[in-house]
Amino acid sequence: MTDTTLLIAGASFSPPERERLEGAYLSAYVNGPSEMAGVDEATRQTIRAVAYKGHHPFGGAEMDLFPNLGVIANYGVGYDAIDVMAAGERSIRVTNTPDVLSDDVADLAVGLILAQSRSMVFGDHWVRSGQWAEKGEMPLNRQVSRKRAGIVGLGRIGREIADRLAAFKMEIHYHSRSEKDTPGWQWHADPVSLAGAVDFLVVALVGGPDTLNYITAEALRALGPDGVIVNISRGTTIDETALLDALEDGTIAGAGLDVFLNEPKINERFSKLDNVVLQPHQGSGSVETRHEMVLLQLANITAFMDGEALKTPVN
Repeated sequence: MTDTTLLIAGASFSPPERERLEGAYLSAYVNGPSEMAGVDEATRQTIRAVAYKGHHPFGGAEMDLFPNLGVIANYGVGYDAIDVMAAGERSIRVTNTPDVLSDDVADLAVGLILAQSRSMVFGDHWVRSGQWAEKGEMPLNRQVSRKRAGIVGLGRIGREIADRLAAFKMEIHYHSRSEKDTPGWQWHADPVSLAGAVDFLVVALVGGPDTLNYITAEALRALGPDGVIVNISRGTTIDETALLDALEDGTIAGAGLDVFLNEPKINERFSKLDNVVLQPHQGSGSVETRHEMVLLQLANITAFMDGEALKTPVN
C-alpha cells in the first residue's frame, strides 16, 4: 500500500480484480465516467492513475476533474471509449492489455463459425426437446472445413483467427490498410472485394470513428446468400441496421455475434432470428485471461508510478 491514490472506474470489475487493484494502491472507486464528478475534491487532487474498465465514453471533461492524473490504464485491448487525443493534449498516458486475450477471442470467433454453420444451438434444442427421439435426425447443416475465410483487420487477433482457420484447410483472404507478410494469404484493398471472395467474413477491427459502419450493406450483399459473418470486434464496426435487414431477408445465410450496439440492451430484432448465434461480449471471458488482463493493467500502473517505461502504451 502506498499513499498514492488510484481511481478504479468500472462496474464490471470482478471482486478479485478490485481486490488486487485496491491491494496495490490507496484507491477510490466509481462505477464509470458518469460518476467521476461525484468524487470529492480532496480525493481528486491525489489521483494519479485510473484503472478503467468499460465502454462508456471517457473524455476530456472527465480527465479535467483530476489535475494530477498521469495515466489511464485500460482493461481490454480496445480503447475506443477513451478519448486518446484528449489524453495526449493533457500529457496523460493511455495503456491497454493486448496479446493476453488474443487466443480467447480467436477461439470464440472459430466457435461462432462452428456453432452457426453446424447449427449447434439448434442441435442442443433438438436433443433436449425430445425431437431427436420423436423425429429422428435434425435437418442437415453446412460444412466448415475447406471453405474460404476472410478476415477484416489482420492485427494480433485477426492473425490468430486466420491461423486457426487455416488449420481447417481454409483458403485465407484478408483486408487491412496495407498488405502483410503472410503465408500466401490473399490481400483485398476493400471489405466489399473481400466479402465477395469468401464464405465466412470475420470482423476483427479496432473500434472507434475510423471503423464506424466499416462493413456496409454493400459488403453484406457481396457476401451473399450462402455467406456467414462473425463479429468479435465492436458493435460499431458493422452497419447494424443493414445486418439485421440482411439476416431477415436472406441477403446472407447467418451470423455469429459477440458484440452489438447498445450493449447489453441489444436490438430486439436479433432475438427473433434463428440464423444468428448470439453471445454476451465474452470474447476474453475466461478465468485465465481475465486474470492476465488485470495483472497487465496493474503492471502498467506500477510502471507509471515508478517512473519506468509503460508495458503496453497506446499513446
